[in-house]
Amino acid sequence: MFIQAGEITIHVQVDGPPSAPAVLLLHSLGTSSHVWDAQAEALAQRFRVIRPDLRGHGLTTVTAGPTTIETLADDAVALLDALGIATADVAGLSIGGVIAQSLAARAPSRVRSLILCDTAMVLPTAESWHARAATVRAHGLPAVADTVMTRWVTPPFATAPAARGLRAMLLRTDPEGYAAAAEALATADLTASTPTLRLPTLVIVGDQDASTPLPAAQAIAAAIPGARLAIIPGAAHIPTVEHPAAVTTLMLDFLATPVEDFYTAGMAIRRQVLGEAHVNRASAAITDFDRPFQEFITRTAWGGVWTRPGLDRRTRSLLTIALMAALGHHEELKLHVRASRNTGATPSDIAEVLIQVAAYAGIPAANSAVRVAKETLKEMETP
Repeated sequence: MFIQAGEITIHVQVDGPPSAPAVLLLHSLGTSSHVWDAQAEALAQRFRVIRPDLRGHGLTTVTAGPTTIETLADDAVALLDALGIATADVAGLSIGGVIAQSLAARAPSRVRSLILCDTAMVLPTAESWHARAATVRAHGLPAVADTVMTRWVTPPFATAPAARGLRAMLLRTDPEGYAAAAEALATADLTASTPTLRLPTLVIVGDQDASTPLPAAQAIAAAIPGARLAIIPGAAHIPTVEHPAAVTTLMLDFLATPVEDFYTAGMAIRRQVLGEAHVNRASAAITDFDRPFQEFITRTAWGGVWTRPGLDRRTRSLLTIALMAALGHHEELKLHVRASRNTGATPSDIAEVLIQVAAYAGIPAANSAVRVAKETLKEMETP
């Protein structure tokens, strides 16, 4: 179908039950929504699968001149608006993954979780992207097709019918659409925004990917708290086509727990850690203004991080106290000192943590934190 979204007409394929949770799939540079064919077929059994052709690709409007990743992220928001979709799990491949990160940073309330496949926070170099854009504008996609294909798939797969299909997608891409998107990658830098994301994230990478290699995937996984990293052996830059079953399995496993369960689990552990009385007071004070924010932190921080099995609750409690002390967030520090009675962290533990803060984050920060913690612990002794 075709959807008017802002200034452009987006070609989008929509599959799956209309009432099911939405999954938005964003394709790579020089391909189309068909790069997700195998995954869409499986996901549509349980999800409403939204597959747009990006601006300048497939059958979506081509706009002249350079564009930005932010513009492409805004296109995705406009599409969700046009389809009446409030939130979606968002998967992005290559430039689609860059757009997905930007979308989550710009409109966090619209994104339930991220699946970032063979992508990065920065794709160097700017000069090479501008040079490629100039080559494609002057000579068309055939001028870069051979080089691109060596990065998209591994040599054993290069003669497979699916690889020929990928080449056909590339050659049928509008040169101006391709060039404009390449210029968007030249200026894209998400190293500041991606580490602010707090939502369930799966990072996938092929171990033979030369375009966005393993270190780029590891950097994303390290930047987003709780992110999972999955490596596909024998895959290059487009594993959705070269190893479709592996990608599909990873996606289905990641999405197997409905995001609503993250909220439910988050609310449960929030009550256990902070106490029923505090959570009831906080819930009663919620207004339409902060309701999306409260749902966001319950789903991500409490449901996505505090429920993870890697650290016990006492350790997470002490880490949170240390971070709040080091950052000078005294209101949150007081909250988590109070919560220590529910997490197994003792006053002696907290005192040790604040000495650690003094050594590594500075004596002034620790001095203020000691005062706040001391006052809070004294208040806690009062019946």
